[in-house]
Amino acid sequence: MSSPNTFHLNQSTTTEFVFRVFTTSPKIQALLFCFFLLLYIMTLCGNTAIIWAVFTHTSLHTPMYFFLSNLSLAEICYTTAVVPLMLSNIFGAQRPIPLAGCAAQMFLFYTIAGTECFLLAVMAYDRYVAICHPLHYTLIMTQKRCVQLMVASLSLPFYLELHLTILIFTLPFCGHHLEINHFFCDAPPLLRLACGDTRMHQAIIFVVGFFILTMPFVLISISYIFIANTILRIRSAEGRKRAFSTCSSHLSVVLLQYGCGILAYMRPKSSTAEDEDRQLALVYTFVIPLLNPLIYTLRNKDVKDALKKSMSCTAASKPP
Repeated sequence: MSSPNTFHLNQSTTTEFVFRVFTTSPKIQALLFCFFLLLYIMTLCGNTAIIWAVFTHTSLHTPMYFFLSNLSLAEICYTTAVVPLMLSNIFGAQRPIPLAGCAAQMFLFYTIAGTECFLLAVMAYDRYVAICHPLHYTLIMTQKRCVQLMVASLSLPFYLELHLTILIFTLPFCGHHLEINHFFCDAPPLLRLACGDTRMHQAIIFVVGFFILTMPFVLISISYIFIANTILRIRSAEGRKRAFSTCSSHLSVVLLQYGCGILAYMRPKSSTAEDEDRQLALVYTFVIPLLNPLIYTLRNKDVKDALKKSMSCTAASKPP
């Protein structure tokens, strides 16, 4: 009689997953492929432009833009963990992904998503220091402190998601060639394919999601309470407007990120949860990573000026 460990080892070498196709119509498949590919390319270009602008312009070598460039890098990694494999399966070929590959994709996706949440909290703290303690800003937000905050933003989600991934993928799955009702390896549809009791796993997913979403959100809220209090005490309308403009882009991104995250992982599940999960996943896989660079570009004068200078220099360097 084989032990449970042997069972899991045998399962890991044979279990494969396929993703449910969006449609079986070749014409619609072609349209979806072109549409999602275009969104993916625009996301890569937009976020790469921000990273390049921050890297090449000394005026943007500040903590605020250091964190912004890391957020853009996270967006690139976030979409790249999902979209290429999704595009390769969109025509209905249903190429299988092994258990280890599915685990790796889920781990990367959740870790990067969690890192983004904590990065947004760090960016709120940066704005708090800049507005509420401007005279001590350079003493508090040193290069060493910024790197420490960046490492902490990555380390905590890495630790939590590693344990969550191991917990989920040691479950026995009912079969060897299983169809996931999704376009990437997400935890809720994977648990529906498990043979064992998953109530504990669902509770742990909720707790981890609550921690990763709630802890940064509380920190962001506290930062903005102090920021709002400071802005309201500024006497000149121009001063209040200038102070608020440095926060408006960040607030817009926070509302987008957390709105989708809460709807996806913290809402009560209904009978149509699988379809809702899939639709929401399209939003936070394509729309949010695309909107973030647009928001920061359109609403941030420093980034706009840096990009304009870069484009002017590129145009001037071309031979007539």
